[in-house]
Order: sequence, then C-alpha cells, then structure tokens
Amino acid sequence: MEHYETPYLEMNHVKKSFGELEVLKDISLTVNQGEVVSIIGPSGSGKSTLLRCATLLETMDEGTLSYLGQIAVTMENGRSQYARPVELERIKRSFGLVFQSFHLFPHYTVLKNLTDAPVHVQKRSKEDAAEIAMKLLEQMGLSDKADAYPHQLSGGQQQRVAIARALALNPDVLFFDEPTSALDPELTGEVLKVIKQLAESHMTMIIVTHEMEFARKVSDRILFMDKGYVVVEGSPDDVFHSQNERIREFLGKLKRD
Repeated sequence: MEHYETPYLEMNHVKKSFGELEVLKDISLTVNQGEVVSIIGPSGSGKSTLLRCATLLETMDEGTLSYLGQIAVTMENGRSQYARPVELERIKRSFGLVFQSFHLFPHYTVLKNLTDAPVHVQKRSKEDAAEIAMKLLEQMGLSDKADAYPHQLSGGQQQRVAIARALALNPDVLFFDEPTSALDPELTGEVLKVIKQLAESHMTMIIVTHEMEFARKVSDRILFMDKGYVVVEGSPDDVFHSQNERIREFLGKLKRD
C-alpha cells in the first residue's frame, strides 16, 4: 500500500494545563496513512486530553497540529496560535470522532443520525446520503435498525451507529475515545469487531483504549502515556515486552485486576 507522503496527523511538542495542573507535558505524535495507533495508560495520564487537543475540542497551550499538511495550529511567541475559523472548519472535515457515550441525537432515527451532517454540512443530496448510510448500516450489521430510535437499541448497537455516523462523513482519520468503556463485556466484543474490520480495510485510526488485548492485536503502534508524557512508544511487541518499570507495573496491575 502506498503511503501518503505527508503525515495524516502531526502533533509536535504539545503542552496543556488546566490551572496549575499540567496534563500534557511535551507530546509529539505522527500518524501516517492506514496506520492504527492505540494510546494506553492509567487514568489521569492525559490520553483523552491529547485526543481532545488533536480534534480541536480543547485548545493547546503550546505545540503545533496539522492534518495532511493543512496547518491547524502553529507556534508564535511560545504559544499555540490557531488558524482562522474558516480554515479550522475545513480541517475538521478531515477527521471523525467516536465518543465513549455515543452522542447520538435521541429524537432522530438511526438513518437521520447518519444523514443529517452529510446533507447539512457537506451539502450532499438526501438520496446520496441515505444510500451511503444504508451501506454503512449493513456493514455494521444494523440494516434492520434504520427507522429505530437510539433508546430502542442496545449500547453496542448505539456505538456501532455512532461509528457509522462518523464514517458517513468520509473522514481521513477516525478517533476513538475509549469506545467500549460504557459497554458490558458482551457488547464490547461486537464494537471491537467493527473497529478490527476497519483496521483491516486500512482506515487511519487513533484509539484511546483500556482493552489491552485488542490494542495488541489491532495496532501498528502503541503509545503508553503516564503523567502527561509518552513513556514508551513502539510496536505492540515492543510495548508489551518493554522493560520499562512503569509500563510493567501498569500491565501487571491489569493482570491482577
């Protein structure tokens, strides 16, 4: 597979504090076309904040950010400087985001949840958007749920609808923020299966997850974060067999739990 010469996502020297609390302390991340990168680490290590900075939901204090060479954030006078709103809106179309708590519109049917943004944001025809939505629902094993409302679905089905909704906008990069943490073990499996299929189709993905075995199987690269730093980064084998004391302690605790 040919790699896009420009990284799909590039973040350099990102720092973020909330008041006195330094959450990100100098993090750089590059993700290329078709790569699946998982971010793991204990609660409070900065994983979700990094993802929120990458998706422009949170503003960085320092650092730079670009998607496919489009610059969202530069550094000026030691501070992050954001591009103009019109440019940021264009850049936002490069990525999709799947949250842990689904964020579906409760008063819309499943089909309308999938077609609303393509029609109103991307100005696609309703017919075109509906055709794409139905194909995605079929891919998710949810063809028969197009007219259902979110409250009529299980958590696993709602999360699969949320993934389909993100894919309906045809993003270059897909972010997942702990996509299974609100689900019980049985439903977790059906969502992870969908993400695994996306990985096999070379979708570029960044996944914050606490599912270690899944991260090991699906990732090209894993970042282990702790206390605002990337402590270990490498292939799944490199990370899971790392001699770093902090990651060994983290993985050992997971096994004991």
